[in-house]
Amino acid sequence: MTGLLRQGHFLGSRLRGLRKRNGLTLEELSARCVQIDAQHAPSVSYLSMVETGKRVPSGAMLGVLAAVFGKDMAWFLDRQSVAAASGAGIADNEPADAPPTPMAMPLEPGFLFSRELLQVALPELLAQTGTSGTQFARLLVRTWQETRRNEFPDIERAAETVGRRRMPLSLDEVFAIVRDTGLSVRWADDGRGGRADRLLRARFEPPGTIVINRRLKDQEARLKYTLAFFVGHRILHNGDGVVPPHSAAGAGLEDTPPGSAPAAMSARDVLLAWRDFECSAFAGALLCPKQPFRRFLVRERHELSAGTRLGITPAVMMRRMTAVSPYRHWHFFDGYEPGYLRAVYRGNGIPLPWGNMSLVPDPCPHWAVFRLLRDRAPDAESMPPVSQVSVMHDGTAPRLFCCHSLRTRDAAGASHVLSVGIDLAPAFSAQGLDAQALVGGIDSACRRAGGSAALPVDAAAAIRNVGHVLNIAWVSRAAESPASLICPRSSGCPRPTACSGTLARASA
Repeated sequence: MTGLLRQGHFLGSRLRGLRKRNGLTLEELSARCVQIDAQHAPSVSYLSMVETGKRVPSGAMLGVLAAVFGKDMAWFLDRQSVAAASGAGIADNEPADAPPTPMAMPLEPGFLFSRELLQVALPELLAQTGTSGTQFARLLVRTWQETRRNEFPDIERAAETVGRRRMPLSLDEVFAIVRDTGLSVRWADDGRGGRADRLLRARFEPPGTIVINRRLKDQEARLKYTLAFFVGHRILHNGDGVVPPHSAAGAGLEDTPPGSAPAAMSARDVLLAWRDFECSAFAGALLCPKQPFRRFLVRERHELSAGTRLGITPAVMMRRMTAVSPYRHWHFFDGYEPGYLRAVYRGNGIPLPWGNMSLVPDPCPHWAVFRLLRDRAPDAESMPPVSQVSVMHDGTAPRLFCCHSLRTRDAAGASHVLSVGIDLAPAFSAQGLDAQALVGGIDSACRRAGGSAALPVDAAAAIRNVGHVLNIAWVSRAAESPASLICPRSSGCPRPTACSGTLARASA
């Protein structure tokens, strides 16, 4: 019994996952156990405690559970569980090309992740890693957004009630909504705060005043979004004023001065990060209501240039793609030099080469985002978007992505790169194609050619087919260009001759 206790930290999560994949309720599993061995069969309440880590079954009881599922008892214990958790997060009977989901296996042993221990450990973790409370709060919100697959029907309904699903909304119509919700606008002078790359676009003064930078008068698409953001605060939070200022920022992105010790995460950090997300989601839903915008994307084949007809920015266009598309395997990045993320969404679980909490020194330079960030040509912002098919290596079987990226400038004039993309393997599988073989063929071709190669004929045809089915023109166009091997960190480069990913600083 003692040995089982020491090896059973993952037992509950493995049992729960196995039960759910077989479509059994706790009552049904208990009844199956009674059929096999009534003396050692667990009750429903005991099964629940086993799955939540509050109890560890005896050897005899575990034998009954194993018999129900035709498993060896060792399958439930730590060694097997750890091996499964490290193997790309793929569960039994799950297709190899299924996109990983965040936290596919609960953290075990459960008692180490109790609320009391985390409240003590998290501030120390943040202090030791140099992470600010704001950064960590944003990470928590992003993780929540990803686990929900960008689906927030309550926010969508609130926005549609206010906007009545009209699309496009003119600037005059947005101002009318502002007035109808009891808000007023006051214009203010430029607020850079002494930094050339930072611009305070707007802030909220309770109970109902939006203070907007005069410079936005000449940027209609950004002005509409800013107004919609604070309408969201009025509708969702009754305009109580607890909402972050709406700003544009270049490198640095944090309010904490460089070199200063980060403060521990406070409740206010989390609240502001959460409200920033909610108001942003509301603004997108108001300007691009779900059903009309979904039809618009299909009609326009997801072309970014079509956003100008709606009076929205490319960033809003990309973000709303990830939220309204019936295809769920999207990602979105908003990257600043030398490699900071101001926004990110990973509905397909794509590994990040960099993030909103740290800047790694050796990202893979073959990501389209990094390649465009390094492009210092005078006309870089006027160049059309680029599409790229990429084979990703992250210590597991290769995965295949198609991204669409462009370099642009924010309201403060700071250059940044926006990138939206999809995971191709689930789309292959949906068409009855062998995703593993197609991705493997592209991977082999790229390796033989030193890292980049023309797509094999069958793979190119499959990608064009996916682009046609999903109605995404830039996916079809990407099939005409070479595919490239990429990785999260250049220290693990899969290319025959390893690439160098050392970042050149913005001052270089």
